[in-house]
Amino acid sequence: MARIGWGRILAGVAAATAAGAAYVYIKQRKARAPLHETIESEGAFEIRRYPDLLMLETIQQGSRDRALGNGFGLLADYMFGEEREGDEIPIVMPVFGEALAGDAWKIRFVLPAGTNPATLTPPGHAIQIAERPARDVAVVSVPGRPTDKLFARRETELRAWMAGRWLQPAGPVEHAYYNSPLKPGTTHPNALLIPIARPPEA
Repeated sequence: MARIGWGRILAGVAAATAAGAAYVYIKQRKARAPLHETIESEGAFEIRRYPDLLMLETIQQGSRDRALGNGFGLLADYMFGEEREGDEIPIVMPVFGEALAGDAWKIRFVLPAGTNPATLTPPGHAIQIAERPARDVAVVSVPGRPTDKLFARRETELRAWMAGRWLQPAGPVEHAYYNSPLKPGTTHPNALLIPIARPPEA
């Protein structure tokens, strides 16, 4: 029986629905969350420690919603086995998005812990496998339907919270998506992450 082209279907739907269908499908698959250690928690804010992560990533042009939808469809094809041999690779939440220069976005899937990159089929055009070193990040939850205005407001709040603790950013803000924008309400808030610079060693 021919495989259903889930990635292509979702990418096509996302172009019209801002990637909502893709996230509904992720949640139906009971995607697993990457493990992290919570170092500090204060209301909606946290400091988290993430281990080394192996990631599948693509760069897409356009608005946040369009880049997210198109990027998800492309990466989903690889994860679900549409563009390679072998079994499906379980989805790990969240899906990460990072704004780049020139109206572009980097969309990332986290590969399951223990994945050996040497055993993976080399990805096709516009997809890369990358390793992200362990790091500490400041996090703020973003409940509700994600919008550019909401993300901007919460980023300002997160940076103010970091400044109050003398925490220096070590990179740009990243979006972490857990829920479908099309589903009323949210079962898990989305989030914003800013990497924290490590203090110089004495």
